[in-house]
Amino acid sequence: MREFGAFVKKEFFHILRDKRTMLILLVMPVVQIILFGFAISTEIRNINIAIIAPERTESIRQLTQKIDANEYFKVVDWLPTSNQIDREMQNDHIDVAVVFGNHFEKRPSMQFVIDASNPNTGSAEMFYLSGIIRDYYQNLPTGDATHPGIESNIRMLYNPQMRSAYNFVPGIMGLIFILICALMTSVSIVREKETGTMEVLLTSPVKPINIIFAKMIPYFTISCVNLITILLLAFFVLDVPMAGSLFWLSLLSLIYIFLSLALGLLISTLVKTQVAAMLGSMMALMLPAIMLSGMIFPIENMPTILQWISNIVPARWYIAATRKLMIEGVSFRYVVTEMSVLAGFSVVLIAVALKNFKNRLE
Repeated sequence: MREFGAFVKKEFFHILRDKRTMLILLVMPVVQIILFGFAISTEIRNINIAIIAPERTESIRQLTQKIDANEYFKVVDWLPTSNQIDREMQNDHIDVAVVFGNHFEKRPSMQFVIDASNPNTGSAEMFYLSGIIRDYYQNLPTGDATHPGIESNIRMLYNPQMRSAYNFVPGIMGLIFILICALMTSVSIVREKETGTMEVLLTSPVKPINIIFAKMIPYFTISCVNLITILLLAFFVLDVPMAGSLFWLSLLSLIYIFLSLALGLLISTLVKTQVAAMLGSMMALMLPAIMLSGMIFPIENMPTILQWISNIVPARWYIAATRKLMIEGVSFRYVVTEMSVLAGFSVVLIAVALKNFKNRLE
């Protein structure tokens, strides 16, 4: 155990060494141009919407048809009461709900209930809906845009102030852990192989598997410190709520950190140089975490092939679950899918990585 502790201590002294990034700087712009030029769109489409109406009058039916005919919206359900809106949004069944008031024919009034956990998406949805309603009343034969004093009420769930921090904090968490754990772990292990010191370490009394875990522990520790720091800054400085369980959020993050370490170990078994390790980490982990995780661009808006690819991007599942726990305040059962996927990824990746590492030793 003393030898293991010595290896862990040694690794803490190497984690801040400079990295060569020239190749990454040359390749990354090309990949970004391709993604931005052909795959990424900032428009919001396929917005699932639910209708709540005490009575289905002709005006409500026509307005609902106009909303459904719009290219951005799809009416997926008629809910009996507004009490079901929160549950449907937490289950990702709907993104927006339109609640029509009583006696709509005599006194038109409605409420827009929008999931604003992603403020950019929420703002776009509100803008689209307002335009549809305004256009409907402008084209009525008997009136114009100010037709009989229609009242509309917009309620933004989970993020009423539309603060952008609610959106980028979960995304930054997913990106930071990938960079610290996967990138640094892979470079650290490959550096030992590239300089020839790995063979020296393997001749020590410590088992090879313990050497690998000793190199991973510093990055796991730093990531835990970063997790605490991010949560403190998010809550006290950025006013991002911790609406859900802090325990489940911490457990989710620890699983994701372990998964990132496994990715770094796997990359280290596949490459022989630090440059290749950095390039592999950046291209295979960092860019997908930014572009294909829903951190910046809605996944639903991407081409089908990229939506399929996004399913194997761990950051997608982590960011989605973090938003639910931090912003929406859902219970554990609403993030079981995301947590199970991350745990499954972790088990598979660490098994494959350790097997490859043992084969290389042999």
